[in-house]
Amino acid sequence: MAQLLYRLGQFSARRAWLVLVGWLLALGVAAGSFFAFGGALATSFSIPGTETTRVSDVIEDELGETAGVQGTVVFETENGGEFSDQQQSGINDLLTDIAALDGVESVINPFETEADRADQAQQLDDGAQQIADAREQLADGREQLESGQEQLDSGREQLEGALAQAEQAGPEAAAQVQAQLDALDTQQTEIDENRTELESGAQDLETEAAQLDAGQRLFDAAAEIRTVSTEGDVALGMVLFSEDQFNLPEEVRTSVVDTLAATSVDGVAIDSSSEINQTTDGLLGPGEIIGVVVALLVLVIMLRVILPALMPLFASIIGVGVGVAGALAFSDLIEMSSVTPVLGVMLGLAVGIDYSLFIINRHRRQLLQGMDVRESIGLANGTSGNAVVFAGSTVIVALLALNVTGIGFLGVMGTVGAVCVLVAVLISVTLTPALLGLVGTRLLNRRARAQIGAAHHVAREAKPMRTGAAWLRLIGAAAGLLIVAIPALDMRLGLPDASVEASDTTQYRAYETTTEAFGAGQNGPIIVTAQTDTPIAEDDLTTVQADLADELLAQPHVQAVAPASTSDARDFLLFQVIPTDGPSSESTETLVHDLRDLGSLEAGEAGDAQLGVAGQASANIDISEKLANVLPIYLAVVVGLSLLIMILVFRSILVPLIATGGYVLSLVAAFGAMVAVYQWGWLGPVFGVETTGPLLSFAPIIIMGVLFGLAMDYQLFLVSGMREAYAHGSPARVAVTEGLRNGRAVVTAAAIIMVSVFGGFIFSHMAMVRPLGFGLAIGVLFDAFVVRMLIVPSLMHLFGKSAWWLPRWLSRILPDVDVEGASVERRHPAQTRTD
Repeated sequence: MAQLLYRLGQFSARRAWLVLVGWLLALGVAAGSFFAFGGALATSFSIPGTETTRVSDVIEDELGETAGVQGTVVFETENGGEFSDQQQSGINDLLTDIAALDGVESVINPFETEADRADQAQQLDDGAQQIADAREQLADGREQLESGQEQLDSGREQLEGALAQAEQAGPEAAAQVQAQLDALDTQQTEIDENRTELESGAQDLETEAAQLDAGQRLFDAAAEIRTVSTEGDVALGMVLFSEDQFNLPEEVRTSVVDTLAATSVDGVAIDSSSEINQTTDGLLGPGEIIGVVVALLVLVIMLRVILPALMPLFASIIGVGVGVAGALAFSDLIEMSSVTPVLGVMLGLAVGIDYSLFIINRHRRQLLQGMDVRESIGLANGTSGNAVVFAGSTVIVALLALNVTGIGFLGVMGTVGAVCVLVAVLISVTLTPALLGLVGTRLLNRRARAQIGAAHHVAREAKPMRTGAAWLRLIGAAAGLLIVAIPALDMRLGLPDASVEASDTTQYRAYETTTEAFGAGQNGPIIVTAQTDTPIAEDDLTTVQADLADELLAQPHVQAVAPASTSDARDFLLFQVIPTDGPSSESTETLVHDLRDLGSLEAGEAGDAQLGVAGQASANIDISEKLANVLPIYLAVVVGLSLLIMILVFRSILVPLIATGGYVLSLVAAFGAMVAVYQWGWLGPVFGVETTGPLLSFAPIIIMGVLFGLAMDYQLFLVSGMREAYAHGSPARVAVTEGLRNGRAVVTAAAIIMVSVFGGFIFSHMAMVRPLGFGLAIGVLFDAFVVRMLIVPSLMHLFGKSAWWLPRWLSRILPDVDVEGASVERRHPAQTRTD
């Protein structure tokens, strides 16, 4: 591999323009493919096999269709008063225009819905009055019947006494009395028939009263579900799209956003929810640009020349364009989240700059020693380029290993990230040598060029660090990281809602306005299904719905419940449950678990109703729990890979254990810092955290994979120098100092660049990107400057020769990977000078 890279470096230097044009063509093809074939991105996530997915599938089977995305348009009067008729008319016209757009299934006018609600309330009141009137009439009828019955009974008693006397008086008199008794019997029959009719009417009335009572209970349970606030100054218009979150074309959302932006209603502020505003806008904002500028400053300080400092940036930008645009060209075929290209940009920029820097730094040292330009380029590519290939391979493996989690969108993110890193590696070993060939000796400033081959470029004799200082550095650094890691014990995972978006975004304003006017739970309704053993009788449906709604409303953290739909067979009911708090709150998470723990509720004659829970809030909870469960598995895979790779590279047992232990330490410290900032709110104003919440559910596992690859990079570039010095005869403890001194400058610069690039995303307008950027930046900071610069050298010093021990049987079977390209150096002894 080293010899191949040597020849590739020399070819690239000789055919520099060919290589440069080739990469520019590749960029053009990737960009063209993206614009021609790229599809929509989504910020919602789904994982097959979760309870939410199962319930959603049942809903589709029972109700016959899958619900599309539902977005909210929030209207608020600017003066705080009620909406005027003119404003209501303007809002109605706007929603009508949106309903006519392609991809929009329908809209819900908040004022029409509120009017329907008022009509329903009036109907219930009218029905209650009618029931009361009918009961009064029934009471009057019963009173009349009882009065008639008393008169009849009194008359019968008199006639029965007169009949005995009449019989003594003669048959004719008895016949007259008997005729009167027969007439009373006829009247009794009429009274009995009236009584029967009255009681039947009373039963019907009670049935109607029960139906009315059930309807009133349903109305009361849903009383807090409103589309116009009680003050009349905020209204919620709903936009129902035809497609679900992943299949909804970006142009459909854009058309709605454009319509909202182009329309104004006098005196009304208009904002829309995150479901409508799911774009990658803000991917490269001021923060990201500042990060790149800081990286450029580091390069200028290190290389001391502007032109060479621009080369790693130029190369990495080309690589990012090829990798990200090429990956997004498949977004119409593969479900991709909006965070996927962000990860590609972060990794592509960071590793692209670093890998180019490693090769440039090696070439620069060789030029200073007097080596020929093209020979130096080839040798730098065969040595440092070889290390770059190996280092990039560790990052690629770590990212591809995300596929072992079995979580689709996470595997896609890892694969896209791995592709971007692969492109960065290819750029580093081809385009970087080409650019070096074009600049020639101008890589060095005038003063440096005048001192090429000077004796002061020879390295000074190294001295080992003091053992006491090693202990002090080890204990202090490890204790500091462990203290920072303490908050990680309280880590809670979730997917962010619009409350954590930047305060100047429309989705944040929509969320906050909705929360203030209707309650936070209105931003994340929960769907609850109830499947009965047998179909519900049509006359009993409303009563069963009301009973189930009452049971659901009685659960803690429930604000309102409303029936949403019923299957044709009347054995499957759908309810909308509004929690008291937002979709990412702990109480909502508790509510979802409590509803699932209920299992079933009584549904009258239809038997038990088995409950199911779905909806976006439920899906987010399921995804977060699934990700939390795979974290240990992925950590075990990564740690296992770390040990195997380090044993192969350093031919040692202790060095891999030190490297892996340091990686775990920096990882948990990064998690602790993330919890402290984004979950507890410490230093929130510094990092733009206005609302705390759970950590982004997939951030820990992404950080785990990326940090592993980068940690192994730094370990490689520092400890391989120690191994090389030890192999060339330096005492073990002196070799530690020599390796640290030779690799410290470039690793420091590389780490600062990484932190700058990742840190630029901390202030992104995308809520899911900010914690990811922070976690990667702080993780690199801890790993490079605390673990690799302090803990690893201290442990290597304390272990001395033992650090390089390897069983003989294992030494015989391990291949020599030659990471530093020593074989190339041996083949070109005449062109190589010692540092």
